[in-house]
Amino acid sequence: PGLWRYVAGGRCQSAARLEGKVVIITGANTGIGKETARDLAQRGARVIIACRDIAKAEAAASEIRAETGNQQVIVKKLDLADTKSIREFAENFLAEEKKLHVLINNAGVMLCPYSKTADGFEMHLGVNHLGHFLLTFLLLECLKQSAPSRIVNVSSLAHHGGRIRFHDLQGEKSYNRGLAYCHSKLANVLFTRELARRLQGTKVTANALHPGSVSSELVRHSFVMSWLWKIFSFFLKSPCEGAQTSIYCAVAEELESVTGQYFSDCQPAYVSPHGRDDETAKKLWSVSCELLGIQWD
Repeated sequence: PGLWRYVAGGRCQSAARLEGKVVIITGANTGIGKETARDLAQRGARVIIACRDIAKAEAAASEIRAETGNQQVIVKKLDLADTKSIREFAENFLAEEKKLHVLINNAGVMLCPYSKTADGFEMHLGVNHLGHFLLTFLLLECLKQSAPSRIVNVSSLAHHGGRIRFHDLQGEKSYNRGLAYCHSKLANVLFTRELARRLQGTKVTANALHPGSVSSELVRHSFVMSWLWKIFSFFLKSPCEGAQTSIYCAVAEELESVTGQYFSDCQPAYVSPHGRDDETAKKLWSVSCELLGIQWD
């Protein structure tokens, strides 16, 4: 149990209740996202599960409603690989809901063979970074009006292996699926950093986190990875353990005014030098706006 406790890592100790709070979690139909949704529903929040796979999401939502007794667990369609879907999701949300207190950018793809989103972005960058960048942009006014509110970006320790390759952002010149994932996770850290800087004084915070290795469906694209995953899975957290830092960033009272930070195991963690580079963060911001055709000043 000593080793297991070490692997399981920090637990979110907060007993915060979330009645009257509205939360969006992307990709909450499986894994960490689903466990995060379960926990926040248990705390009384109105939880919107934003997913591409509606059938899976409905199954997750009804399981969570039954288990928590919270009927306010709602499924909405969101395909982060398609900006049209992202805009539709945001439009519908803003028409139906008055407030948004927590946005958890949790969905992600990992180790995909080279492919492109509907808008022609490399899949990892497109879903993990650009999709969430656009979603956050579209929901930001609502977050500001609902303040104090929080934006939580699920990144990864893998950001240490990432670089922002401005000369080949879409991986057309050279592509490695492992590195593409790392690059996109570094983009999450840089986005969080620049977003927090821009939101100073608004009472909207932005923090990033590493959930810990989690046995989840993210490795479904790679036979070798799923095989290694199985062998080492006794070192890996369950999705419930993996979700603890997301939950912590979403609810912990002591983080009310903490912003621009990166957490792991419910505590501040080391960010790679590339993830602390303000010039790269600013440049990535403007390039992202350009790619998405938005003005975000």
